[in-house]
Amino acid sequence: MPNSPHSISFESYRPVVMGRNGMVCSGHPLASQAGIAMLQKGGNFADAALATAAALNVVEPLMSGMGGDGFIMLYRKDTDRLEVCNGTGAAPYAATRDFYMLDGIPMKGILSVSVPGLVNSWLDVHEKHGVLSLAECFGPAIDLAANGFPVTHVLSRAIASDALLCQFPTSQSVFAPGGRPLQPGEICYQKDLARTFQAIIDGGREAFYKGEIASAIVKFSEEQGGILSMQDLADCRARWQDAISTTYHGHTVYEAPPNSSGHILLQELNLVEEFDLKSMGCNSAESIHLMVEAKKLAFIDREAYVADPEYVDVPIEGLLSREYARERAKLIDLEQASYDVKAGNPWPYQAAQPKSRPAKVGAGQEQEDTTCFVVVDGQGNAISQLQSIQSAWGSSLIAGDTGILLNNRMTYWHLEENHVDCLQPGKRVRHTMNPAMVFRNAETAGNGAGRQLALVLGTPGADTQVQTNLQVITHVLDFGMTVAEAVEAPRWRNTQNPTESNFPHTCADELLVESRYGAETLEGLRQRGHVLNVLGDWEATGSEMMIQVDPETGALHGGADPRRDGYAVGY
Repeated sequence: MPNSPHSISFESYRPVVMGRNGMVCSGHPLASQAGIAMLQKGGNFADAALATAAALNVVEPLMSGMGGDGFIMLYRKDTDRLEVCNGTGAAPYAATRDFYMLDGIPMKGILSVSVPGLVNSWLDVHEKHGVLSLAECFGPAIDLAANGFPVTHVLSRAIASDALLCQFPTSQSVFAPGGRPLQPGEICYQKDLARTFQAIIDGGREAFYKGEIASAIVKFSEEQGGILSMQDLADCRARWQDAISTTYHGHTVYEAPPNSSGHILLQELNLVEEFDLKSMGCNSAESIHLMVEAKKLAFIDREAYVADPEYVDVPIEGLLSREYARERAKLIDLEQASYDVKAGNPWPYQAAQPKSRPAKVGAGQEQEDTTCFVVVDGQGNAISQLQSIQSAWGSSLIAGDTGILLNNRMTYWHLEENHVDCLQPGKRVRHTMNPAMVFRNAETAGNGAGRQLALVLGTPGADTQVQTNLQVITHVLDFGMTVAEAVEAPRWRNTQNPTESNFPHTCADELLVESRYGAETLEGLRQRGHVLNVLGDWEATGSEMMIQVDPETGALHGGADPRRDGYAVGY
């Protein structure tokens, strides 16, 4: 057995957190506690999720908040219904390709900001499923914002690393008073943000998208030379969507549909299942190589076919077809890394063929760094939620006196005229966020009662997300890891030119690996032609959150990635 304090079968430095009545795993212990507090006062999964989401806006501000967007996957056990609330915002109506062509899309600042859609999804889910009041759910976040919370070492380092955040007046006043970044243990106050939460309690979504908050955001944008308008905000809507899925070793894995990149994880699993991964060994050169090669094929397909489904026909049925996976798997050489990867043709495997439709010039009504958290309540209902302001600190701009950090999601757009994800006003960009759930199928569950919730999971990390989720799912299902072992296991990430999400979408072709992999594994990858970039022991991007449901007792097993401030809390 590995020499670590909480090992069962593999290395683990944290225990599996267990509970019977509820579990929340999030990017900060105070946010996890906020969610659990809602369950303890009689709330359900939706109330716990909203409280966690709002608290993360305060205590993990570099990752997500009201100025961003997100995806919420929900499962109700009583109705056996699984759906996705898509809270992604569109490009502003003034955000034309020509507008950005001369100087490109900036990584920071006001011209990197797209329409924030997250609040719509928060309120939609609460209205449809919550049982506690909005005031109760926002209560912990308001308290943390108004009365302050201690800055962690992770947060302090993140503040110091962002020059614009430390210089721009409204942002500096909160996170770097007098130009000095807040230090670990110092108290961070966000009183303007607390007032904004209260304004939503008092005025609902109208306040945010048409009223005083909207006016303040647009006024700030105009003062800074931005292009957000009141119409952009007024037309923003969340969308309710059906999840997409595939099967994997007696389980069904569900993901968010486009404009999410969730299909990539499902394609990866389809490709990997064409081989005997388990026989290759856990974290061996053979198994990692297979998964990396499957990742490359799925990513190049995303580059060719996936964008806002309201603007393009996405052949999702073909991409997820088993026949298509078998055909594509023939391209995987188990002894040699590939570098000239071409998109496949999923259309022959798709029942509905592409339509001829006129190009849109802007939507009428609107019907990632990122954070992830997962919730399961005592009734067996579950949420996997990702929310983001894109890269760390988003645009780095707090919008006037709202306390809201605005996103920099415009940096995901392409400007090549013929690219499937080319910028258009009113169009939603392709996202990397992908909430996931895994169910035991009836024959696997062994109880004759249909599917049974097994795993609720997700991670931040842009294009790392679907790669990390592939690793942790196979760690649990193929190799029997606990959730703590799975989220703590050494991790890899492949970068593949030109499939990176951030503008200008180019990168080195290399395999980033944590140094905890054994020397034999690293040498085996080099021999297969992978260009390795060996990181520190815990330096891979991502912060995986995972809950496993015990099929016999219903006990909840929680694991939270130690690479950031994540914690699992159950009761």
